[in-house]
Amino acid sequence: MGGLVTATDFLVTTPLPDPGMRLLEAAGTVTVAENGLSHGELVDACTSGNHRVVVAQLRDEFDAPLLNRARITGISNFAVGYNNIDIAAATSNAIVVGNTPGVLTDATADIAVLLMLAVARRCVEADAFVRAGKFHGWQPQLLLGHDVSGKTLGLAGFGRIARATARRALAFGMTVAFCPRPPGDREVSEAELGEFAGKVRHVSWPELVATSDYLSVHVPLNAQTRHLVDAAVLHAMKPSAILINTARGPIVDERALVAALRDGTIAGAGLDVYENEPRLAPGLAELPNTVLLPHVGSATVPVRAEMARRCAENAIAMARRELPPYPVNPEALAR
Repeated sequence: MGGLVTATDFLVTTPLPDPGMRLLEAAGTVTVAENGLSHGELVDACTSGNHRVVVAQLRDEFDAPLLNRARITGISNFAVGYNNIDIAAATSNAIVVGNTPGVLTDATADIAVLLMLAVARRCVEADAFVRAGKFHGWQPQLLLGHDVSGKTLGLAGFGRIARATARRALAFGMTVAFCPRPPGDREVSEAELGEFAGKVRHVSWPELVATSDYLSVHVPLNAQTRHLVDAAVLHAMKPSAILINTARGPIVDERALVAALRDGTIAGAGLDVYENEPRLAPGLAELPNTVLLPHVGSATVPVRAEMARRCAENAIAMARRELPPYPVNPEALAR
């Protein structure tokens, strides 16, 4: 991988799992913000000239004002998503951005299915019921839930994670429908569907919303998808429907969701992401018809280790002014 880079090469806003830190420390000098950085502290660090590359987390916001003043060569994001970074501003300032794609597909699909089952079968409520000593034997109407098999799973988006979720849902005997680019649409050929040809239905966004028993969100966060699931969408869903979000929190209007869950507009929700992480919308945590996870879609030991490796490899290449193996904006290097 060439010679060692020099000076204060890497600012790590949160320590990476193995082997990430070992790779960085072998390649150059590392500064670790053990307790994280406020936005002001991140601005100061990026404009100081003391660091070449920032190894960042989703909670680290790199907006245009920061990037226009930054004296860094790269940002290696420890995530697949990069909605925390203004990519256009990074590119115009010759700051290369890297991410960790293709690692967490199966792990996140597993969480989507786990949330469907947990909400449908009231697993969190049932667990608390037993632990509280309330279980006194089998009862005909104890903690009745919803079926999964034979029901319709609607997928908002049809990328890698959505497809992996579809594969699991089909194995449960579910009917699977999808809209590839909500709130819009596009053609999807049989060749593009591949293994799913004849097994899943391509429908419009309004039809997906109205007919799904489980609506699972799998789209990137952008201007078109922010609040994709808003009050109007929630009211268009079946009263028996369950919403699942393992993508990005702001895709769902969380306050509207709380109202819909409280009023019985929909039956339940399973969330791994939140609109203003780590804060929850008022009232969400008190609702019994929810399962709330702390953004653990990729949280398996092998997945996080591979993410850390790719993140470190991106950072090392950036510090050497080389194209990283997983670039988001390769054109920035030419600038």
